[in-house]
Amino acid sequence: MQQDIRATNRIAVTGRIEGEFGFSHRVYGEGFYSFFIRVPRLSEVCDLLPVTISERLIDENTMHPGAEITIKGQLRSYNTYSENRNHLILSIFTKEVSYPDELSRNEPPNSVSLNGFICKPPLYRTTPLGREIADILLAVNRTYGKSDYIPLIAWGRNALFSRNLAVGSNIIIEGRMQSRLYQKKFDNGETAEKTAYEVAVSKMDLLEKNF
Repeated sequence: MQQDIRATNRIAVTGRIEGEFGFSHRVYGEGFYSFFIRVPRLSEVCDLLPVTISERLIDENTMHPGAEITIKGQLRSYNTYSENRNHLILSIFTKEVSYPDELSRNEPPNSVSLNGFICKPPLYRTTPLGREIADILLAVNRTYGKSDYIPLIAWGRNALFSRNLAVGSNIIIEGRMQSRLYQKKFDNGETAEKTAYEVAVSKMDLLEKNF
């Protein structure tokens, strides 16, 4: 039975549109635009997340800077080349747009569900304060033989669990997409502030192979 690709890659976020829409690209005559959505965490911190949307889903009367919307879709990745190296870019690919009501406001503002395969050995380490952390790169299948490569960050028991997972392991995770500022140091000694996008894992399970 063919796997439902939509079930392997889901994201839903609710937040406010930040800034203007910018043209991204065109595929078979259909235009796509990009913008950012500001999504609150449980703390006072917000994540500023990149979104890609078809022109067919844009309502100019209701989708403007500051408007609160809910986006459901998938996480997509692509590579860009700059500074003499490839960079993995992560974005929310919009499938549906809606507007929050009293009932939907009780739902998590940022939820991700992924089913994929580990691409390379997880990078497990501990922080100076002794907290366990692991970086994982997950390949999630898409239609037409394509895959999206999604960076994950796991903490505590999830990090410890992932430490011994082999490349090719099939895992399912739940979590949230987050933005994280970091300082990048260049060969000439200069530094610049950059933003990384990743999925913070709250739940992780290993799927056993069926022979």
